[in-house]
This record gives sequence, C-alpha cells and structure tokens, in this order.
Amino acid sequence: RITAKGSYSEREAADICRQIVTVVHVCHFMGVMHRDLKPENFLMVSREENSPLKATDFGLSVFIEDNEVYKDVVGSAYYVAPEVLRRSYGKEIDVWSAGVILYILLSGV
Repeated sequence: RITAKGSYSEREAADICRQIVTVVHVCHFMGVMHRDLKPENFLMVSREENSPLKATDFGLSVFIEDNEVYKDVVGSAYYVAPEVLRRSYGKEIDVWSAGVILYILLSGV
C-alpha cells in the first residue's frame, strides 16, 4: 500500500520514514540486520491513513556479529547498498535502503 499511493508530501514521507528508521534502530539494537528493506516489506496495520507500519520478510536477515564483515550479495536490486555489491558491509546497508525508500516516497518513482 505504501507504493500504491505514488508520491507523498514531505510531512507524510517523514512520518513513514520515521517509522522505518525506528524499525531499523530496534532491529540493530536487538542484533539483527534485515538486509532486504523495501516498501513491499512494510505492511500497514489497518486501512486508516496514519496506520502504523510492521516490518516483514526477515528471510535474508542475520544476527549481527561484532567485527564481522559480511560478504553475501543479498537484497533487492533497487534498494541494495553499494557496499553489498563490493561484498564488504555491515548494518549500515539497512540505513541506505531506508534512504532509498524515502527517495521513492518523495519522488513517486
């Protein structure tokens, strides 16, 4: 439903992005790197306009190990961070994907 609307106002995009970044923060705090963040992996709890989001599809996620450099090429093409393609990354790739989602919300691409 996120992508079905097309473009969002800055305020609407900020509200959605705030929820996405909170999910990323909580995942990282709990030691989980999602590795496949994209609009399709966020579901709205209800049909209401300001419905909260829930993250889904943790199939590519891993538990973060200290000082581990990850090399698996994972994720969805449009949202994957350059570090993934270089086969040397950490949890920062989830932040990149959140930024791509914000761009899509604002531009309607």
